[in-house]
Amino acid sequence: MHERLITHLRHVDLAVPDYDRQLDFYTTMWGLTPEITDGGIAFLAAAGSPEQYSVRLRRADEKRLDLVAFGAASPSDVDALAERLGTAGVRLVAEPGKLTTPGGGYGFRFFDNDGRTVEVSSDVAVRTHRRVEAGESVPVKLSHVVLNAPEPEATVAFYRRHLGFALSDTLTHPHMGEMMWFLRTNRHHHSLAIARCPHVSLHHASFEMRGIDEYMRGTGRLLRAGVEKVWGPGRHMAGNNTFSYFLDPHGNTVEYTTELEQLDEDTWHPHLYDITDPMVSDQWGTANPMTEFVAKKSFNDPDRGVFVAPPV
Repeated sequence: MHERLITHLRHVDLAVPDYDRQLDFYTTMWGLTPEITDGGIAFLAAAGSPEQYSVRLRRADEKRLDLVAFGAASPSDVDALAERLGTAGVRLVAEPGKLTTPGGGYGFRFFDNDGRTVEVSSDVAVRTHRRVEAGESVPVKLSHVVLNAPEPEATVAFYRRHLGFALSDTLTHPHMGEMMWFLRTNRHHHSLAIARCPHVSLHHASFEMRGIDEYMRGTGRLLRAGVEKVWGPGRHMAGNNTFSYFLDPHGNTVEYTTELEQLDEDTWHPHLYDITDPMVSDQWGTANPMTEFVAKKSFNDPDRGVFVAPPV
């Protein structure tokens, strides 16, 4: 495994056919702030995050995951990572250079082994953000992104070998084997996870809330509004974080979470957790049971954008 050059998760970018409806959902219902909306692109920020945006929505004919973006500490780290990937035969979409997205910065894009577009950048201007107050049920920041992969072992190996991610924990099933791998790039239990699925797609994007009360208020707001709930509210074993999963208007799964575990990376040993143990899925016992029907909701539609770089 290489030295870790990625510092944190920045944003997740989605292409959406029903742009206006999605924009309304992510702002009015989910609680993100539209920073810039122009020409069918919206940059949506989380109130408590220094990132310029946590979600980008792009008006498109076909639904797809445009990209997942990570941060690096410096332009030299960006260059070093691009050179490392290129030498290893990873396909670069764009060479390192100035970014034209909000906050600017310096970065590049590449395809991972499944054909997803990934961006790594440094020197993005810090957004004016604020402390989220007690009772405010809006996302503080993007917590993590989970990706579906048909050959998840290879995808986990890609992110560990090329990008320096470390394995925090693994979920297993007695008959189906290993099902989900939690990967970290800092002290947070996971910024990224890879799930076993018949096809490449987005499993879910998760947003950190201020605390338990705000997380429950947000969950309740969506329930009252009739937004389709997939799973929750509950508390996972792996990561020890709370969860409430909902579907956005196009069937992407989005999660409210809080209290994701911070690890001592020097002493941490990954666990193998049996997903059929009810305490592993939900320590509280408050969530609806994790069934095949529930699991399939987060399989999402097969991503039509693999090995095709997004136009912007």
